[in-house]
Amino acid sequence: MTLGALPLRGPRGAISKLDPFLAAMALVIVLATLLPARGASASFVSVGSYIAIVLLFFLNGVRLPTREAIEGLKNWKLHSAVLIASFVIFPILGFAARLTVPWLLTPQLYVGVMFLSTLPSTVQSSIAFTSIAKGNVGAAICAASLSNLLGIVLSPLLVALFLGRSGSFSLGTLSSIALQILVPFVAGQLLRRWLAPVESRHRSITKVVDRGSILVVVYSAFSASVIGGIWKQLSIWSVLGVVVADIVLLALVLVITARGSKLLGFSRMDQIAIIFCGSKKSLTTGVPIAAVQFAGPTLGLTIFPLMLFHQIQIIVGAVLASRFARLDNLAGGGE
Repeated sequence: MTLGALPLRGPRGAISKLDPFLAAMALVIVLATLLPARGASASFVSVGSYIAIVLLFFLNGVRLPTREAIEGLKNWKLHSAVLIASFVIFPILGFAARLTVPWLLTPQLYVGVMFLSTLPSTVQSSIAFTSIAKGNVGAAICAASLSNLLGIVLSPLLVALFLGRSGSFSLGTLSSIALQILVPFVAGQLLRRWLAPVESRHRSITKVVDRGSILVVVYSAFSASVIGGIWKQLSIWSVLGVVVADIVLLALVLVITARGSKLLGFSRMDQIAIIFCGSKKSLTTGVPIAAVQFAGPTLGLTIFPLMLFHQIQIIVGAVLASRFARLDNLAGGGE
């Protein structure tokens, strides 16, 4: 689920701007570069990162409307389209990006691109953009929620399938994912009945906890990567390579979801939901999973493509949502 403030200004004037959360992450990366955690402080940060991931997924469990996702399965064709886009089409395109190594992407940055392609959809931004574009908001809520529910298990499995040793899924990794991600998420779901109203009343506080948790994980990841020599491996050309790869990946999925949903006979409102839910990738889910599955000095490089993709999808989503809204107004609100 995307955490940053959405760059929106009403249905007619959706605009894009720098995601404040991404700006905060940039500052954390600068801090990790200048003052990386070493020795005892590194151990302290590592423990803090572990706790942050547990807390983050517990809150995700409290927040995610599982009942709505399950009840929404009646529209199974739409949900199937979103899941296929997220967990089949995206990974296949990510795997095809291997052809760009090494002339566009370095091997480790390719791992990052492949990793982001296995992640589930966002919830917050998918729903917001679908709403602005006059799409099927109810279907977007269900589809994005279902994607996140399944993604907690599917994403690590897809990483292991497509990346082999680079994304190993050993017994140790499985137990770490279970303890840090699945167990707290399930606990949050079980307590959702009582805690969801509390979380809703104190959304500003839980948002700070969400963002703070991710920032702790990012600082821990980049501290280890800085000590491991990340800036010797990350040149301006490699950064541009990641930007190009992210843009092309997003553009291809947008075209496939747009044309595919139209060819399959979905209504205009359902097409919009499929386009936005099927093209988004969750930074909130991705960073913690990467921290568990790619622990080590290369973690910073692994999550770097995802951090850039996060901002790109927000900008593109705002532009598309505004365009869909204008077309709907010109058509008189019809489907």
